[in-house]
Order: sequence, then C-alpha cells, then structure tokens
Amino acid sequence: MLEIFEVGPCENAFQMGFLIGQRFSHLIKSRLAKDLILQDQLLPFASSPQSQHLIRLLSEANSKKYPSYWDELLGMAEGSGVPVLQIILLNFRKEILPFVANKMEITWNADDDCSDVLVVSDSMAIAAHNEDANVALVDHTYLIRGTLTKGLCFTAYTYAGELPSCAFGFNCKGLAFTLNSVPPIEEEILAGGIGRNFISRDLLEATTMDDALSRIRSSQVSVGHSYNLIDVGARCILNVETASRNRVSIREVGSIPFFHANMYLHLQVQQVQDENSKSRQKRAEKLPKQSRTDFLSLLGDMADAKYPIYMTGPTLYTLCTALIDLDQQTVSIIEGNPRNGEVTHMFSLS
Repeated sequence: MLEIFEVGPCENAFQMGFLIGQRFSHLIKSRLAKDLILQDQLLPFASSPQSQHLIRLLSEANSKKYPSYWDELLGMAEGSGVPVLQIILLNFRKEILPFVANKMEITWNADDDCSDVLVVSDSMAIAAHNEDANVALVDHTYLIRGTLTKGLCFTAYTYAGELPSCAFGFNCKGLAFTLNSVPPIEEEILAGGIGRNFISRDLLEATTMDDALSRIRSSQVSVGHSYNLIDVGARCILNVETASRNRVSIREVGSIPFFHANMYLHLQVQQVQDENSKSRQKRAEKLPKQSRTDFLSLLGDMADAKYPIYMTGPTLYTLCTALIDLDQQTVSIIEGNPRNGEVTHMFSLS
C-alpha cells in the first residue's frame, strides 16, 4: 500500500527535506542499491573528470534559481543518511543521462514512459495518467502531503530520493499536473540548465493557471518536458510542451480526447524516435475514448506484447494510474491494471 506522509509547516525547507528523508530513509537506500541506472551509469560517470563541469553547472544553476528547493534536497540527503552526490544524481538523472550515453558510448534509453489521455467536453472533464517507471521504482514511491508556512498545501506522488514530484501532484488551490518525459536529441539540450524535478516541485506551489505557466516559461529548462496542467475551478486542461532556449507550445484540451505518450506532438523539436512511445500513440488512436471507463480501459491495454500501454516489466512498470475528475473534483489513485478500477486512494480537490 502506498504510504502517505504528512509534513509541515516546517521552520525551513531544509527541515522539510530532512523529515522526508528521515521518514523514508529505508526506501531511499533500497532504491539506490537496486537502481542499475544509478549504479551502472550515473555513478561511474560522476567519478570521471568530464562529469565535474556538468554536475557543477546543474548544481549552481538550480540552487541559484530555487534556493529553498535546493535546501530541501540537501535536507533529504542528510535525513536519509545518503551521500548528497547520489541524491543530486537521482534528481538530475534526466539532465545527465544524455551526456553519460555520449561519453560511455551506450544508447540512451528513457528510464520512464508515461501515458495520458485527456478530455474536456460537455459530458466530462478528465485527466487519466499512467505513471510508468524503471523496475527500480517498484515499491519505492510514496505520497507527500506538504503544508507550507504560507498556508499552501500540496499532495505529490514522489519517487524515493527525489523532490516531489516528477510524476503527478495537486494543491489546495485546485491546481494539478501530470508529466510526460520527452526525448530531445543531445543538440537540443542545454547542458547545465534547470532540472525538471525542480520545475515540477515549483509547480506544486502555483496558485493559478497563469502562475503555473509563468513558472514553466521562466525556468530555462535543460532538457524539456510535457506538462498536463489542470485547473479544476476553471474546468481547463492545458498540454504544455517545453524545450531548451525558452521554447514552449501550449495546446488546450477540448472535446476531442487527447493522448500523449513520450514524444513531442506540437512543439517542433528534433527528438529521438522512441518506438515504445510511437507504438502506444498508434494503439491509443484505435481505442474508444467516449467515457471514463474507456479511458481506464485504454490505460490498461496490453494488446501489444512488446510495447503495451499498461506495462508489467521486465524493465518498465506501470506503478499506478491517477484519475483526475474535474467535475467531481477528485483525484483517484489506482494500483494494478486500471481496467479493474480498484481505487486505493481518493482525495478531494475542492
């Protein structure tokens, strides 16, 4: 069962991170030991001379723009008893891995693949999201319910050892988001830019849709991302694709269901051709998307044995499914195939 940890208000960001790290020290250490991407790629790269410049640039840029979130990261390392370098590598893995692949002459494969299906019509307004990740994340996630000193509170599905949240989250202002990684080629990446984990941590504190968009636009992102921004009060869903050099494309979701896997769909960026993502995109186009049940059935589809939408290993797993219903103003978390609709957690967005 996915554990919930309520934390805050705290004296400062370092204390919040420390308490999270302390509470989940066992899971963080377990993930670090089992994460082959960390052990076989990130750590060896970090010990090489050529890595020092990149890690220093990332650390300086992100600590300068987001000093409180950087303190939160440092607090998590201390609270968990884990070397801070390993926590840094986890949180910047997306910004570092393309350069690891280049230096070590290996193929850079995404270590997570998520799927979303979204709609805002007269009859329903729903965002449904499969949280897919590397096998190392199985049983290494938790929910953080954070309360800040300024009264804002958020709930975030969190990977052990990472800032909340690189997956999905929502706050007491009725704003929510889900995330999809995207694969720009190396030439499209700004080495030492802002990390995606820091941007999504910042989104948890957005107070309006415009505020959320401003936080994304001002971020000077390193790699790029796809954000599904949800404003329950306004009954609005925006898909926002970003890339380095301040490139942003916004698409408002309407009555025609919109499926997003892990490739750019409307922002013109040179990208790695991900067969997994392309296969899921093609499969989703063929499936019915007329009801809430259809959405969950789509996210539970396993018809393509090689590249199923619902993943069961050996490398990638669907950790859970989040269903955000703007009309009911609820967030439901489903563990197991969403076709079965077995909700393990439900939260109110009102």
